[in-house]
Amino acid sequence: MRFVLSILAAALLTGAQASAQEDAAKYPSRPVHIIVCVPAGGGVDTVTRYLAQNLEKKLGQPVVVENKAGAAGNIGAEYVFNSAPDGYTLLASQPSPITVNPLLYSQMAIDPSKFEPVAIMTEIANVLLVRPDFPAKNVQEFLAYVKANPGKVNYASQGIGTTSHLSAEQFAKLIGTKLVHVPYKGTAPALNDLISSHVDMIFMEFASAKKFADAGKARILAVATGKRLPEMPDIPTLQEAGVKGFESGTWNALGAPPKTPKPIIDKLNKAVEEVLESNEAKEHFAKIGLHAARTTPEQAKAFIDSETKLWGEVIKQAGIQPH
Repeated sequence: MRFVLSILAAALLTGAQASAQEDAAKYPSRPVHIIVCVPAGGGVDTVTRYLAQNLEKKLGQPVVVENKAGAAGNIGAEYVFNSAPDGYTLLASQPSPITVNPLLYSQMAIDPSKFEPVAIMTEIANVLLVRPDFPAKNVQEFLAYVKANPGKVNYASQGIGTTSHLSAEQFAKLIGTKLVHVPYKGTAPALNDLISSHVDMIFMEFASAKKFADAGKARILAVATGKRLPEMPDIPTLQEAGVKGFESGTWNALGAPPKTPKPIIDKLNKAVEEVLESNEAKEHFAKIGLHAARTTPEQAKAFIDSETKLWGEVIKQAGIQPH
């Protein structure tokens, strides 16, 4: 009997694999929707719209981008998580909805570790951006000011649990001061209040920060990478300024609902990589300070797992409680 059951199980598995291969061969046969879990205008949205436009040429079907923002990305993430696992509804996200949000929200309706990663799309350096009239004119003056004024300097973030939030908490802990958190629902509203001097500072991806700095609407005092950025060789790193061990960057990923067949994931990954590897894409992203990433689905999963562990430890050390 066990032998017969084993044969039946093997036959069912073979049939399922054959069906998945057949689905992938036909995929896509209708428009693909990418849900961006932040408001329009932010870094994730910019990258996704460029990618979608070029994916249409690779997939032979329209690729529609929709914004479903809110709750630090949870609204869009939950929508995709509960969608059919057929490759027609995908998630484009910043780190938090697929890494640390379960540690920050007590009523999470999904387990983001079960998303099927397609690829890491781009990686972005973070910078320390301050309002145009902030009293400190360089990073050393800034460090002295925030240390001398604990609890008086506030910082914006794109939402609770976002990289900008956790980076600021890690930064405050490393320099031994207290900062006041002002969360927003995405990049655009946070930056709007910064340039209007309603908030003091933000750890922001270079791509979004540079255009405001170039226009004189905000100032970049330091970069949060291990080395200076080629685009701004005169701007020091925070580690150079004495904040030892501090390094922060952000990234965005493309994922699919749990149990999406691997052949479909692989087909999507191949199309994404072909777009990102093109000279046109590299030149386009370089102009806005982004670095196109190259990952297999397996590499994307390993990277997301490592980021979840890293920022999970920051959350615990900073004593950030779920709400």
